[in-house]
Amino acid sequence: MTSFKGIPIESGAKYTTAAGFTAIRNGVKQRAPTPGSDRAEPDPGRKPDWLRVRLVTGGRYAEVQRTVHEHRLATVCEESMCPNIGECWNAGTATIMLMGHVCTRACRFCAVDTGNPRGWLDAEEPDNAARSVEIMGLKYVVLTSVDRDDLADGGAGHYADCVRAIRVRNPGTAVEALTPDFAGNLAAVATVVNSGVAVFAHNLETVRRLTPEVRDPRAGYDQSLRVLAHARVAAADATRGTDRKVLLKSSLMLGLGETADEVAEAMADLRRAGVDLLTLGQYLRPTANHLPVRQYVRPDEFSAYRQRGLDQGFVEVVAGPLVRSSYRAERALEGNNAGLSAG
Repeated sequence: MTSFKGIPIESGAKYTTAAGFTAIRNGVKQRAPTPGSDRAEPDPGRKPDWLRVRLVTGGRYAEVQRTVHEHRLATVCEESMCPNIGECWNAGTATIMLMGHVCTRACRFCAVDTGNPRGWLDAEEPDNAARSVEIMGLKYVVLTSVDRDDLADGGAGHYADCVRAIRVRNPGTAVEALTPDFAGNLAAVATVVNSGVAVFAHNLETVRRLTPEVRDPRAGYDQSLRVLAHARVAAADATRGTDRKVLLKSSLMLGLGETADEVAEAMADLRRAGVDLLTLGQYLRPTANHLPVRQYVRPDEFSAYRQRGLDQGFVEVVAGPLVRSSYRAERALEGNNAGLSAG
């Protein structure tokens, strides 16, 4: 349970933010069980040993945490309750979440708070993000954001401002943009692609059949594919006549009830959209109000999916139970599953 001005906020509860608008803690309201539901809570069994994460803290972790909070940066590491936060922060890397910590959507897998920020943006965020990257000495930084359907361009202009500010202050730092779908606004997609990113990422999240259950109604399987396909076109236009290349990246969560054939279909759809890099990881339920885990995918199954993706033509597939979109992002082109062991 977190708190606001010292007052505890229970997961699923409504509260008022410092900016004056209301939000739902962890994004999904508390729900009473539905008697006789044909979608009864599944029992995937005891959490397997391969999903147990050793608690990592230490001096470097505390240093990164202090920097993030000092510059008023929201990180997906904290907001999404990422299991790898200790490992990544101790390595001096962090994924910065732009445009605040309140999302206009309420996907049933995500623990980010949801609400309507009513156009609020931190005008100092581009400079704060650039300064923080400099302080942390990052050579590779992932920028992600909440969905901002309250903004005409979905926040794409602000996103691009942050990328450019980081590149000006840190010319040796590669920037990956892990973006929302901008409500299908393809001009907004091009705005971010053209801002100087090395990698443009947008997550498909799950297979076609499960998308309506897993993602907010304003998202869509085909809409995400259109975003990625347009990013491929925009990247080609932006880099024509140069030696610069913009890679495309996406991610799928497994363990929500998908079949192997459905995963293969989603992977093929992503390749047709022009995606170069793919990450596959186990879905873990962030709170009792979110979707339950339906199965735990074994490490050998992740290895098989990785090989299938490589056979389909992905430049790299980083696959493993604890893999997340941003996990070891700077190592994605090493060709060795980002350093993870095969088993």
